[in-house]
Amino acid sequence: MIRKKLMTFSLALLCSIPFTTGATASSPDPQNSITWSSQQELPSFKKAKQLEVADIYDAPGDIKLMLATLQGIVNRKEPRIYLIEHIEEGKYKWLEDLDVPYTVHDNYWDLVKLFKNEVKGVVVYDPNVPDSINVATTLAGVNDAIAVGPELAQQLADAPYNLPVVEDLRGRFKDRLDAYTWQYEHLWSQTTHRMLIGLSPDTAIRLPSDNFSSFKTIAQEPTQERDAKNRKVYDLDLTDFLGKSSVFLRFEDAFTQDGWGPAVHEVTVKADGRTIAQFVPGTPEEAPYLYDSDGSQLSSGSGGHRFADNGRYFVYQFTPPEGTKQLTASVEMWNQFKVSASNVQPVSSNRKEPYGYLRDYAVANKAMVFWLDPNDPPQKALFERILSDVKPGTPYLGWFSNDVSGEFSGVEVTSSHGVYVLAADWFSNLTVFGGTQVKNANSKPVKKLKLENKIYVTYTFSEGDNFQYNQHRLRNLWDDPGRGQVPINWTSSPLLYDGAPAILDYYLSTATDNDQLVAGPSGAGYFYPNVWPDSSFPDFLKRTKNYMKKTGMTVPYVLNRIGGENVPLSESKAAAYHDEYRPIGMFLSWEDRYGVQIVDGDLPVSTIRGIGSIQEGKRVLDEAKANWDGKSPLFVSLGILAWNMNPTDIAELNNSLGSDFQAVLADQYFALIREANGLPANP
Repeated sequence: MIRKKLMTFSLALLCSIPFTTGATASSPDPQNSITWSSQQELPSFKKAKQLEVADIYDAPGDIKLMLATLQGIVNRKEPRIYLIEHIEEGKYKWLEDLDVPYTVHDNYWDLVKLFKNEVKGVVVYDPNVPDSINVATTLAGVNDAIAVGPELAQQLADAPYNLPVVEDLRGRFKDRLDAYTWQYEHLWSQTTHRMLIGLSPDTAIRLPSDNFSSFKTIAQEPTQERDAKNRKVYDLDLTDFLGKSSVFLRFEDAFTQDGWGPAVHEVTVKADGRTIAQFVPGTPEEAPYLYDSDGSQLSSGSGGHRFADNGRYFVYQFTPPEGTKQLTASVEMWNQFKVSASNVQPVSSNRKEPYGYLRDYAVANKAMVFWLDPNDPPQKALFERILSDVKPGTPYLGWFSNDVSGEFSGVEVTSSHGVYVLAADWFSNLTVFGGTQVKNANSKPVKKLKLENKIYVTYTFSEGDNFQYNQHRLRNLWDDPGRGQVPINWTSSPLLYDGAPAILDYYLSTATDNDQLVAGPSGAGYFYPNVWPDSSFPDFLKRTKNYMKKTGMTVPYVLNRIGGENVPLSESKAAAYHDEYRPIGMFLSWEDRYGVQIVDGDLPVSTIRGIGSIQEGKRVLDEAKANWDGKSPLFVSLGILAWNMNPTDIAELNNSLGSDFQAVLADQYFALIREANGLPANP
């Protein structure tokens, strides 16, 4: 074990009402120290005095589920367990920043032995119904138990654990909808109604680093194509890959930075001239050949097709007759495809396992955990029943199925019920970070600039509404050596003030004069304003305005969609932002264009033009200069895709610009827009 030197610290006093579960208040629970005042969006935990740490990054999924639910029970009373589930930003960075003494245990079973007396037993999920993992998580919170699979349940029943089975879900449910319907009918009344948790019950196993090392590229689009002008049938010779039982054909994005990967409509495979496979993706005929769907998606457009953007892919498996001499695949496809092949079977991401992220928070707060598809009518109906039972302004923590389409429809349906989203399904140790504090909430004053005839550019990193991005990817971007060289706006969640104050404090205290935090979509939480009920929207903005003040965020970035399409703010919603947030200006949308409008008389709204590479940014700014008359200032807002670019890239892009350009922070950008349009400096 590694033991950190013990340090002393003082405990802050918390002045708030006791945390309650269900629809009504419960009597004080000595095992529950969580507090949640009516003025808080998220609850507060006690400050950790000592943390017991286990590295479970490489642990089996069942272990991650067991320890995360144990963490929820234990940390409900006082944060004492910290799990290393993620290593992107470094295993110990945030742990060290907490400045709390800790012990790293070489054996994660030590934590079960340490805290077994604080749990009442185990809840066994049904491996045949993955969604029972979520029901088991909910039951764990309600019953002070831990969620496990059948094998671990048997192990925990023996010494030295001696934990009985509290609930056994095997054979109880036939499918997802059955599981969540039962949960709603039997457990909803026993859980908190102040938050909802949406988690996938399982996730793809982590693939070996050399998983696709045997694959050879056989076709690749050399240019960045987005409009399907390269759509045709491509004939691929797979003969060189004969010799083993099967041939594997992989499709991926040739340009992962901008999200326009391969789109495949029809596949025909012939062995010695005879057709052995022919299908259109999404039809029953595709199923026997789809070996690994990874994060690919189906679309009914263009006659039906499967696509895989950014780092996603999909793999088909074809087994030709023995003795085949020639194997060919004719594929109708378009956009930015990269096709590779191999006769070595890779590990499939379709293999799933439970995971632990955010389950500690769900268990500690006795929240109901579910995973309902907003694009499936029966599941959506149950989803809306749950949403109808909570008050406007309730947070939904987690995410949605079906990636982009799930995001658009999921956020739209939650927003229509006055519920906002906090993407947090990959956040670790929220029960620990919820007990920290913001020490430095004062943002640095922004230098005032003289208005000139220049092209003013403001760069804004995306994804700030995303709690786990704040914890993982943003930390890496923030530590990039290029940060501070160029003015950059960083979208972030104002609700870190409640949920993870130490993380917010780190960014506030280490910001340079060229860093400004702005509120991620669409203020305090991710929602689409136009579909939020008018009756509760102004009150919600008024309530969350306090978080803008507390975090020093003066500018909100708003996403506003209906049916998956970006739409302008309605008059009532624009007026609500104007009246309740009183921002100096607002960013809006993520488009293939930029522009500024003055809304509601004196509110500058700047459309963000998204870019995913240095080259794309140069092209956009070159076009801006070519179309600029030079007689008045021009304002260009660029959204930086946080998964593809970093501050060093922005510095390279900005250094390539001439003297006609000037990079500015959000506050400077909108102050200059206000001056150029004859608007008062202060709204």
